[in-house]
Amino acid sequence: MKRIGKAYSQGQASMEYVVVCAALAIALGIAMRNQDSALWQLAEAFRTAFHKFSYALSLPG
Repeated sequence: MKRIGKAYSQGQASMEYVVVCAALAIALGIAMRNQDSALWQLAEAFRTAFHKFSYALSLPG
């Protein structure tokens, strides 16, 4: 019987993460036809948070 090495197991886990993330992105992106979709709202929330963060960093010390 062939032993499975630790490196192979770690590679398998990373591939599972890629598959799960791709499936999640596809599931969120399917309904991206209008501005009310979950992916558009998430992107807008990240954009707003980044603008607030960059504004706070630009303020004088």
